[in-house]
Amino acid sequence: MKLGAVVCSSSIFLFILHATICAWGYDPSPLQDFCVAIDDPDHYNSAVFVNGKFCKDPKLVKAEDFLFQGLNIPGSTNNRQNSNVTLVNVDRIPGLNTLGISLARIDYAPYGLNPPHTHPRGTEILVVVEGSLLVGFVTSNPDNKLFTKVLYKGDVFVFPIGLIHFQFNVGHGPALAFAGLSSQNPGTITIANAVFGSKPPISLDVLTKAFQVDEKVIEALQMQFE
Repeated sequence: MKLGAVVCSSSIFLFILHATICAWGYDPSPLQDFCVAIDDPDHYNSAVFVNGKFCKDPKLVKAEDFLFQGLNIPGSTNNRQNSNVTLVNVDRIPGLNTLGISLARIDYAPYGLNPPHTHPRGTEILVVVEGSLLVGFVTSNPDNKLFTKVLYKGDVFVFPIGLIHFQFNVGHGPALAFAGLSSQNPGTITIANAVFGSKPPISLDVLTKAFQVDEKVIEALQMQFE
């Protein structure tokens, strides 16, 4: 084999090896059956720290560590958005730690809205159980293309990780949906709250230039999120 071919093959091998190592470093698969999350490692005599949580001693793990009860109970939609999200993540089921999933129940009053938001650490798959929902997501810059659809009972829709998305109840009655997310703690950034309700507030100079409006408009919007 010629020297050039050897160098080329070696370079390709090193590139693949580097990419594989990076992939493992990003989100490794669990190396144990489970790692039940605990907040007080001293109480459980635990020193293993995985995914931002301490692991409970496997000998002390109980069935209740993998259980959440009450997802059959509707959340209160008596709020500005007329919707409610009941999130079941690692903070509600400690046994979810390292397993890379969580679940949410979303209740909508008539014309209720789950406002535009993102999940920075998880893809979402939504199934409509009752009612009809207008859903959509927007792609990243520069296209900012909107994908939208009206969903009915039994329909399923996917929101890719990190993209802005929403659900709006377009029916005359209540709606109900369940969502699975590909993270034990997907995080939620509600766009309006983040932009106009940050603490401390984002500079008026920044927001007036970003939205091309005068200061009074920005101040009025910020007042809605105080």
